[in-house]
Amino acid sequence: MPGIDLPGLAKHGPSPAVPPGAQFLTRSYTCAAGIRSYKLYVPASALDRPRGLVVMLHGCKQNPDDFATGTGMNAVAEVHGLLVAYPHQTASDNTSCCWNWFRTADQKRDAGEPSIIAGITAEIMAEFDLDRNRVFVAGLSAGGAMAAVMRETYPDLYGAVGIHSGLAYASASDVMSAFSVMRGDACLISQPKPRYRSKPEVRTIVFHGGADRTVNPSNAERIVAAAIPPEPNSTTQTHTGRSAGKRAYTRKIVTNAQRLPALEYWLVEGAGHAWSGGDAGGSYTDQDGPDATNEMVRFFLEPSNASQENVAAK
Repeated sequence: MPGIDLPGLAKHGPSPAVPPGAQFLTRSYTCAAGIRSYKLYVPASALDRPRGLVVMLHGCKQNPDDFATGTGMNAVAEVHGLLVAYPHQTASDNTSCCWNWFRTADQKRDAGEPSIIAGITAEIMAEFDLDRNRVFVAGLSAGGAMAAVMRETYPDLYGAVGIHSGLAYASASDVMSAFSVMRGDACLISQPKPRYRSKPEVRTIVFHGGADRTVNPSNAERIVAAAIPPEPNSTTQTHTGRSAGKRAYTRKIVTNAQRLPALEYWLVEGAGHAWSGGDAGGSYTDQDGPDATNEMVRFFLEPSNASQENVAAK
């Protein structure tokens, strides 16, 4: 299967620095759908009882070390006592190391790449005794599109998802339709969605560059439309601002009936196809944008933070 290339060359530098007491382990997971290696960051701040898990899905031409460096997720996870897992897509599975979000065989539960990513997630959850409300998945580009697949196929596994410069679930069925939808000139493919007796809510935060020429920003709008909670009591607020790097952004916040943010959408003006606020040591990063890593983690932990504040107030 041909790969879907991104412009430029990724920087595959050394493994990110690990603070004293923390661990950055290399592991492997195997199931009927295949085998993938992954890196696991275990924070020194919570070696025995991590607060939660973030599964990070890299983009095309990237690898776990590169993605960890560019996003700075390990440092943020250290502050909050979170584990971080980085599944690795290899050139033998896709020539550009892209997650195969555009193939129908990899858009299903209990099959293909979703089952591998879910298996890695479940394995770590069992090892560290984590429940769904403390488990999150995020990704960039092809990884963001695969995060959207995980949101639809395993809503019982993840409490929230972060999609950066990605595409909506089932928006393509092959390479040709993938390129079409990336340009913004295609509609969603008619693909039956998984059915659940009681589908849990998966809170969603979306980042996209307004000047992204690789994945048209209209794709972010499709993701947002699919993630808006159906509740009649939901509310929407829109804020504008400017990052420390002077990039203007619009931030839309949709709260659910419990008044907790169910959806956030950050559209960063002038930003291209890159992780907003990322580190220049990694590939596909934009140092001038708002800090997507900190904002995603803040959003992921918001319900538990609110619960702790309510308890403290009593």
